[in-house]
Order: sequence, then structure tokens, then C-alpha cells
Amino acid sequence: MGAEITIKTPGKLMVAGEFAVLEPYHQLIVTAVDRFLYTNIRDSEVYEVNIKNYKLFHQRFHFDGENVRFEKEGKAIRFVKGSLTTTLKYLREKGIEITPFTLTIQSELDDTKTGQKYGLGSSAAVVTSVVTAVLTKFLDEQPSKKIIFKLAAIAHTKTQGSGSGADIAASTYGGVLKYASFQAEWLLEKLETVKSISQFVESEWPYLTIQRLQFPSSLQFCVGWTGKPASTKSLVGEIKKLKKDDHIHYEKFLENSKRAVQLIVTGMEKNDIETFYLGIEENRKALSEIGKIANVEIETKKLNILSKEAKLLGGVGKLSGAGGGDCGIAFVPNHDAVVQLHNRWLEKGIKPLNISIYLKGSERI
Repeated sequence: MGAEITIKTPGKLMVAGEFAVLEPYHQLIVTAVDRFLYTNIRDSEVYEVNIKNYKLFHQRFHFDGENVRFEKEGKAIRFVKGSLTTTLKYLREKGIEITPFTLTIQSELDDTKTGQKYGLGSSAAVVTSVVTAVLTKFLDEQPSKKIIFKLAAIAHTKTQGSGSGADIAASTYGGVLKYASFQAEWLLEKLETVKSISQFVESEWPYLTIQRLQFPSSLQFCVGWTGKPASTKSLVGEIKKLKKDDHIHYEKFLENSKRAVQLIVTGMEKNDIETFYLGIEENRKALSEIGKIANVEIETKKLNILSKEAKLLGGVGKLSGAGGGDCGIAFVPNHDAVVQLHNRWLEKGIKPLNISIYLKGSERI
């Protein structure tokens, strides 16, 4: 119990199925990546949090059995607060004694020099990491991935009010996942009525599925940053608006996304590169089209170039996440193609990122 513990949590990149995953049973493919957030937890005289990236130190808090309250509240600390509230309530319900501790959080998910955000899921990694750290400290046995994921999903959804939870799944489990969301609206409604967090996380969540996959073995995974951060929340809002204003086009998009993801999964399960490529290209087109219909730039000019350059080298590419900027991903057949693709991206103002798939989830180091 007294040992100092450090938790290492990976970031994520969405691969396919963006936006559609917000609907029941629609699947998304997401991968954990080797950029990390670190959370250290140790015994202390008082309850406090340090967030190095925000230069926030000695932020004291109190837990009254129901809620965590910080002496100084603020936007930078809200996901930490939500994570602590949910996890400490869970431990209290389990009859586990909680003693004062200090949490110190440091992220390497964004550019270390400029602080530019790459869209690698920083808030989800924070929540997952804090939940893992607190459970690891106070439980007698190693916490299960299922409990970590569900507590983190509750904390993140309550704090943000929305989201699919795919980024939390990637940070929790690691590797490449086929994922169907628990549905944020369902979760928030259930939380209004459940009496016990511990019983709720141990129950079945009807919409949720998480399954491991792997990319076709010979392909090389590449990531390019367009230099422009994106606002996921505003883009999701515009697409959701289309659901009301133009239901026919919205339903067509869902069908196109579903078909594309099924092709990608088939390509992965059978190690069939041609089918995998077809699915990625179909999903790229579906996202580009729905953006045009909704009059929002999901596939920006640079994201389009990123994909085209991959195709010219015998590969395939698309945006990752909500689009509108941030990162794009590509798959190419060999290392020579990687070198050529990176050079072509640089010529077009796209920054290749040294990022790989990370097979482990949030864990003690």
C-alpha cells in the first residue's frame, strides 16, 4: 500500500468508423499508440494533485464520500476531478479505506516543444491513467481492464457530457480494437437511477463491445499531422444536426460507414490487403461526403493530399478522428514506401509523426 506507483497510459488514433460509432451497434476501429501520459501516486499528508503540463502544483482536494472538491476549481482539473470522484466512490462502496495521496500527472501526448495538440486523446488518457493509479494503489489485487474502462467511461462521460468512449478503450486495453460504444445518453440516464457505482460497473452494458484485432501483417502504419488542431465537439455537433435536418443522407452515411468497417475487419481477419484497402478508401469517401452535405470540412485539403500521396505509393490513407485537421493515417506496403511518403508529406506541409501501434494498455511500470 505504501509504495510509490507510476502508471503509463497510451494515447489513441481512430482508424475507421468515426461519427457512426455514436449510434447504437455501429462499430469503430481504434488503435493505441506509443505516445504516453504518466501518473504517479504516492502517500501524502494531504490529498493533492500536480499537473506538470499546466504548471499546476499542490492542488488540494477533499472527498466527502460522494464528491471530490478542489480548493481551487478550474477547467484544467475537471477530468481529474471526475476521475477521482468516480473511483473513490467505487472504493468506498467496496469498503476500502482511502488514505491521503498525491497524484502527479505528466503528458507526452502533445508536441513537447510547442505544446501543439495532435489529437491523441489526452483527456481520455488522463481519466484512464488516474483511475488505474488509484485502483492500483488501494486494491489488494491488480484491477481488471473491464473495471478500469467502465469507471473511466463513467468519469469521462459525466465530465464531458458526450463521447463514444473509444479513446478510453484504446488507452485501457492497448492494441487495435473493434469497438461499439456503450452510448453516452444511455450511460447518463442509467447514472440518474443507479444506487451503486460498483454494481453498475460489474453489470452488463448492452451496447458495448470491445474486440481485439490486428492490421494485415505486411503493412506499414504511418501518421501525418496537418498542423491544424481540430474541434471534435463542434464537428460532431454539425453531423448530429444533419441527423435531424437531412435524415436520408445521414442514414446513407451510416450504411456506408458500416459497410466500410466490415470490409476493413474482414481484411484484418483474413490478412487480405486488397479488402482492407477497399474498406479504408470507402470510409474515407463516406466521411468526406457527409462533411460536404453537412457543410463542414471534415476532410481538409491537407488530409486529402495525405491520403492521395499514400495511394500513389501503393497504399491507402484517411483522416483520423473527427477530421477538420489534426492527424491522418496511412498504410503502405513496405519501408521504402514509408520513406517516400514521409518526404512527399513534408513537401506538402504535412509533418510525419514517429508514432507506432502500442499493444499494451494503461499499466504500472
